[in-house]
Formats: sequence, C-alpha cells, structure tokens
Amino acid sequence: MKVKKIIANTMPEAMTKVKEELGSNAVILNSKNIDTGGFLGFFTKKKIEVIAAIDPKPQPKERKKLKGQQNTLSSSAKRRSEQNNSEWKDEITELKKMIQHQRLSMENYPGYLKELNDILCSQEIGDVHRINIMDNLVKRWYSQSGERKSETELLHWLKEGLKEYIQSIDCGPFSYNKRFLNLVGPTGVGKTTTLAKIAAKAALVDKKKVAFITTDTYRIAAINQLKTYGEILNAPVEVAYSVEDFQLAKNKLKDYDFILVDSAGRNFRNTIYVEQLRKVIDFSNEMETHLVLSLTSKYRDMKKIIEQFQLIEIDKVIFTKADETDTFGVMVNVFADYKLGYSYITNGQNVPDDILVPTSEMVVNHVVRR
Repeated sequence: MKVKKIIANTMPEAMTKVKEELGSNAVILNSKNIDTGGFLGFFTKKKIEVIAAIDPKPQPKERKKLKGQQNTLSSSAKRRSEQNNSEWKDEITELKKMIQHQRLSMENYPGYLKELNDILCSQEIGDVHRINIMDNLVKRWYSQSGERKSETELLHWLKEGLKEYIQSIDCGPFSYNKRFLNLVGPTGVGKTTTLAKIAAKAALVDKKKVAFITTDTYRIAAINQLKTYGEILNAPVEVAYSVEDFQLAKNKLKDYDFILVDSAGRNFRNTIYVEQLRKVIDFSNEMETHLVLSLTSKYRDMKKIIEQFQLIEIDKVIFTKADETDTFGVMVNVFADYKLGYSYITNGQNVPDDILVPTSEMVVNHVVRR
C-alpha cells in the first residue's frame, strides 16, 4: 500500500493533489489542521494535512494454459493458493477496519459543521449513519460555500440531510386494512396504555366498533386495567390462554370492526417468550403486529429486542415515553438498521390524548431540537 502525506491550503486543494499524485481510487486515512511557518509561535499559517493511501495494483490475470497442460493444481499448490487468498482477505479486512477507525476519529469538520456533528453525537445516532450524514454535509459545505452560511442555514442543511436519509421511512397509523392489531414488546414499555389510546381514537374519532383480546394472563392487574378501558369505551374484553381460546374469542367478536390484542410483557432475552406468543396468538393474514419500544431504552438493548421479535413478523414500531427523554436518534437507527417504519409515538400517560402519528419531518424535528 502506497501512503502519501499532502499539505495544502484548503481541503479542495488537498483533494486535487491526492487525485493527481495517487489517482482517483485513493483513500483518505486522516486529515487535520496544522500550523506552518512563523517565528516563535507568531505569524503561522493554517493549513490542511491529509494522509492518503492507494491499494496495490491488481495482480495480472494468469495466462491461459498451454494445450495439454494439467488444468488442476497439485494439492500442495492448492493449499498455498488458499493460504495466500486467506492472508490477502485478512489484510483487506484490517485495512477496512483501519480506515473506518480513522473516519470515526476524524472530528475536524470545518466551521459550524463541528456543532452539527456534536448534535448527532448527543442524539446517539449510530456512528455509521452519523458519518454518512456528515460526509454529505461536508460535500455541500465545499460546493456551496458553507463558510459564508449562517448557523441557521447550516442547521437547515442538517435537517434536510436527516430527512433525506430517512425519506423512505414508512410512517403512518393503523389503517384498518386488517381487523386485528397486535402489540408486542418487553415489559414496562406501556403496551396496555398505548393500546387504550389507539382504541379510544378508533371508537371516538373513527367510529369503529372496538373490542379487546388479552393474552397477558401473567398479571391480573393488566387484565383489570384493560377491562376498565373496555368499560369506558363500551368494548368487550376476551382473555385467551391458548390458540384455541384465541380462536374462540375471534369467533365471539366476529361482528366487531377493530380488535386490539394485548400480549404479555416478558423478559425479551428469553426466546421461549416469543415462541409462546405463537402458541397463544394466531398470526394470520387478518393481523398487523407492531413492536412497542421505549425511547428511554439503550439502543443496544433495542437491537436485541428487535432481533428477538424477528421470530415473528413485525410490521411497524411504536415508540413510547417521548416525554421522558431528550435523545431521539434511536428512531433514525431503527429505521436505517432494520428498515422498520413507525405507526405511533406516545408522549405521556393521558388516554387518549398523549399519542402522535409520526412523520419523517416530526422525527427530524425531535432529533434537531434547537
């Protein structure tokens, strides 16, 4: 690998030199601002130091074998070839890791872009997604004279960049295309309260004939809570202990427009819990399943929850407890990492008021709260 250090007055000038000396396939390993010249620390000039590298040229293709020459290598030659390939792959992997590490450690963004990067860091947006967003902002900075823009304009750039990054997100509430909405998730995320909010809107605003089925037979308080909501909304509540009970409840509620299913909140680390859901709930074509996640959770825990519940088909995510945190980057992470859309965001305990139907713009505004 050929490595070259280049010093220039500006980043565009440095990039031009890199291209001239190493070619368009060169990789930037690191860059930083340096002081040059001067005397006793005075009259120095600010410059950019860039470390760039280029991979070795690919090996020439093997010439065609002469007629009559054996087409297979000996076993020892094959082993040597496989060993060389393995070593080459290891070197490439290490190089990729080194480049990624350098990118993660490179925080020398120009001007106000440093502040924008800090915003993404404070919102706990994943490093890969943060770097992708910042890379686009850096390109825009140099192509559109970012140093002349106000902080308000640059903040608008960040919002546009975030919105573009999640533009294909599927945002929207339950659309009644199916009769059943099933909420699943770990304990303590507010599934039952969220279910009541959705049911209240369906009954009071959309004029649907609503009913409940609960499979949360582990907590008597949860059944009583749901029955209280059912009495207020004039919605019956059926309890299912098995798939057979679930089928009986479905038949009993066949005249209802919209049936909400409340599942038990259990330890998400236990795979048996998710498998038990299959034994109790009929995941048919009539049902949508939404995974409920708390915005107060750590993202590494969220990832484990999502991966655990991928044993069943998750249609969308509901985020709860938006009123209990100032960190919303996990919403970007969930969509970017798992391509899961959002149906609702809850921001309080009041039924039916504290629930929002998200849009990509709303997600961006939550992340960039200035």
